[in-house]
Amino acid sequence: MATSFKRNITKILPPDHQTRVIREYRNLANLNQSAATGRVLNLSRVYRRHYKDVDYGNNPFFQSSLLNRCIILKHTLRLNERHFYHGSRRTVTKIILPYDHFDLRLGASSIYIGQVGFEQLARQYLSIDDFDKNPDMKILRLLDRLPSLDPFLVRETLARHGFRPDGIYLALSPADLGRMMRFTSSEIERLVNTALGEHYSGASMKLGNKILSDELDRELMPLKTTFRMTEHEFTEGIFAWRGFLYYKWRYLELQDQLRVVLSGIGTYQPSGMHDDRVKDYLEQARVRLAKGMARALNQAYEVLKIYDSAYTDLVSRSKPGPFKRFLLNGSGLFTELGEIIGTLDHISSFWTFRMNKAIQTGKPMKAVEYADVLMDFESGLNHLFEDRPTFNMTTSGFMRAQIPAA
Repeated sequence: MATSFKRNITKILPPDHQTRVIREYRNLANLNQSAATGRVLNLSRVYRRHYKDVDYGNNPFFQSSLLNRCIILKHTLRLNERHFYHGSRRTVTKIILPYDHFDLRLGASSIYIGQVGFEQLARQYLSIDDFDKNPDMKILRLLDRLPSLDPFLVRETLARHGFRPDGIYLALSPADLGRMMRFTSSEIERLVNTALGEHYSGASMKLGNKILSDELDRELMPLKTTFRMTEHEFTEGIFAWRGFLYYKWRYLELQDQLRVVLSGIGTYQPSGMHDDRVKDYLEQARVRLAKGMARALNQAYEVLKIYDSAYTDLVSRSKPGPFKRFLLNGSGLFTELGEIIGTLDHISSFWTFRMNKAIQTGKPMKAVEYADVLMDFESGLNHLFEDRPTFNMTTSGFMRAQIPAA
């Protein structure tokens, strides 16, 4: 029995003669210094930076020391990996267990959350037995349900379910936090005036900070009345609102960042351009990536237009119904937007990381390595356009998914 399960756990080994294994090895090694993105939660990196701290481990992300040093990422299944799941999942959550946290080049083992035989694999490799009560399993399932691993969304999700790991695991930089708070203040100013009255004008930053915190202060109760929600509906609605505000902020930030990426992809000259096949691929991939990123941004814009329509109905027409229905019935829309923003954020963050690394070392990427980076970007974008549902707001204010005709 143990032997059969070993066939379902992916081994990421040091390079051999297989191109796929070489790519896996290289991509894993790149995570060694990479900052977290919407697709990566790098607890191994947190361990390397803080394991000597006196209070490290007081409020861990996972109770298991093995999981608390793992790397979790949102992974787009390749065609030869889809047998790991029943059904038609494309994006899954992957647990990577490095052999050596100080040298990821030595390789790792990996498991997909929810893959065929997952419970048996978790018992064998993660030492998890009670799947209904184990807190680590609850966290893994929560992460698997999220469309991306943005620190803000992970923190909010875990807090809602009673998990509050130390801030070192899900830190937003002070600069990012400041820009997000300023955006939130501007975004909700009209809503505050609508819900609480004109005499609250200018208090939007204060209330905006509360909307982005773990607690719902009594000052926000007028919003519950405006939305005509029960206590449970209000809590769920505010969480959804936080997510949409965060994604809208990221969408606006990404527009400028992706212009830099597109310019860099179009002009970057790697070393070792000797293989005509690699040259041809790079020439064609640059065009496809430009079109793919533009298409993804347009998709995000269309989703956010639905949000803005419901928001305008509330603040300009004093009609809370559409916005309430948007918050409580838009889980599919939330997932759609999260996957788009997570994919684009990964492209922007990883491109910046690789370019900075090339500048610091004074060594340009080799052509094959550069092709690997572009292949990774293309894989993520292609997933967004495969059998994806589109969403419309009906006249009654409900969202309904429409699968494009074949």
